[in-house]
Amino acid sequence: MPEIFIDGERYEFEGKPKLLQFILDNGKEVPFFCYHPEMSAPANCRQCYVKVGTPVQNRENGEYELDEDGKRVIRWFPKMQTSCSTEITDGMVVLTQETSEEVARAQKDTMELILINHPLDCPICDQAGECPLQIQTYKYGPEGSRFEVKKVHKPKRVELGPRVTLDAERCINCTRCVRFTEEISGTHQLTISSRGDKNYPITAPGMEFDDPYSVNTVDICPVGALTSTDFRFKARVWEMNQTPSIDITGGKGTNVDLWVRDNIVMRLTPRFNAEVNSHWMPDAARDAYKLFNENRVSRPTIKVDGDNQVKTSWNNALETFAETLEGVKPKDVLVIGSAHASVEENYSLMKVFSTWGVNDYYFVPDVKEEFGDDFLLTDDQAPNTNGVKALGFTAQSTDEIKAAIKSAKVVVLLDGTFIDREVISSKDIKKPYVINLATNQTETSIAADLVIPITCIAEHAASYVNVDGRIQRSFPAKETKYTHRKLDLEMSEGRLDRHGTNFDNWVNEDNKIDCTPVWEFMNDLSKRLGLNSEFGISREIMDEIASSVSAFDGVSYERMDNENGIQLTGISKEEVSA
Repeated sequence: MPEIFIDGERYEFEGKPKLLQFILDNGKEVPFFCYHPEMSAPANCRQCYVKVGTPVQNRENGEYELDEDGKRVIRWFPKMQTSCSTEITDGMVVLTQETSEEVARAQKDTMELILINHPLDCPICDQAGECPLQIQTYKYGPEGSRFEVKKVHKPKRVELGPRVTLDAERCINCTRCVRFTEEISGTHQLTISSRGDKNYPITAPGMEFDDPYSVNTVDICPVGALTSTDFRFKARVWEMNQTPSIDITGGKGTNVDLWVRDNIVMRLTPRFNAEVNSHWMPDAARDAYKLFNENRVSRPTIKVDGDNQVKTSWNNALETFAETLEGVKPKDVLVIGSAHASVEENYSLMKVFSTWGVNDYYFVPDVKEEFGDDFLLTDDQAPNTNGVKALGFTAQSTDEIKAAIKSAKVVVLLDGTFIDREVISSKDIKKPYVINLATNQTETSIAADLVIPITCIAEHAASYVNVDGRIQRSFPAKETKYTHRKLDLEMSEGRLDRHGTNFDNWVNEDNKIDCTPVWEFMNDLSKRLGLNSEFGISREIMDEIASSVSAFDGVSYERMDNENGIQLTGISKEEVSA
């Protein structure tokens, strides 16, 4: 097998990999800025310099020439090579900054040139704390600047589009953003303007950067040149804790990270998953933080005196729910699940009502025709359509669900957006008693007779099956009134969480929602009705689902964590719109 020697260590390789990526894949490090594994390698920044040589080989017999110590004679390339664009060959010898002072000096000199006109504004830069330039300057760059001339000034606070703001002075011309619009999103909306030390990325005159994936350029910018207009100056990276999760605004199941400070989700960023979204996410998915923070249903509400909703206690809400069911027969109750809710939520709802005597379960798909783009945006607007189908919920059209509601005396609705997305109108639910398990204040929750506040994806661990039949799970990132970050092993802690107390000014108890997971409320309802249905934590619920529903055979949280999701058998993308 072909071999390569890096800093004296032997490695084997297959195919024709590029040197930098091979070094990174083997746990070693070489500094770089312009390279990105999903795009072409232009070798703009020159920061990934290494020393490369090849063994001298006898052309006649193919044997390697040896020196007096019996070692291969190496013919070194006359100049340093950019490892991002260098293709590995058999027998190649490579020296990085770890073993070569010459390479370390070349990288240091390159860094010094990059920093000539870079402003010293790390203290006020949004990228501070997660900036590759800042990090690598400390590790590989000069200790100070020898340049005392005035730096070149460029445009600042340029709104390239509705979501991205440019500070051109910070740009190091890596061209990652330009290549993204050319090679990934395909919009070609950015280019490099001017030349030499005066150039920077910009749109064509009169055009705006409205690429539906535009904020990905902020994610991949190795400096603070491109910033998110929405997140700009809101929080420092070290003030937030980072929690893995799933996008709920579409059917692709894009892997994301939730960034939380003081129990408020400040932003969403893409999380790498080679099987789902690679390094990217759509801009629309980033707005989901508003759903987690704003217009939340906190504490149960009940209608009194006609259309007036008032807050009530959990005990009263539970008793009202139970008494409403006891006043009717199971055949008079319509249970409507939701493709916007998790597998565990739908399953716990179904199990309790099945035990009580309900036989049929429905949901209405949330599909927008021609909305998808064959990348990360999908026609399916819900994150778990395949999941509810696999559990046994039947998809209904708008007319079918209206007819079912008309003949029901009680409607239990897990979906909180039925009226908002015009599946039904408020007039359609005037007759039956409507119980809505909801996360947010919507037209649907306002029209309901009883509203039970439930946790959103940012507040519980639960699983979702995407349009391709891949099941993935979330982690709780926000506390509720009844959870605590230090006690929940599923939750991560940020710097402020570890050292803060309830008396610190960055801790606000008002940011905790008075809500509960569906399965915990179903537990209480089951006990109140005298049913034999009991649920543990969501991890245990998934184990129960895996043992009782064939589509989820072999699924567990541990496998989903270790394998970055599991491809379910018998579920394909075509089933979503069926």
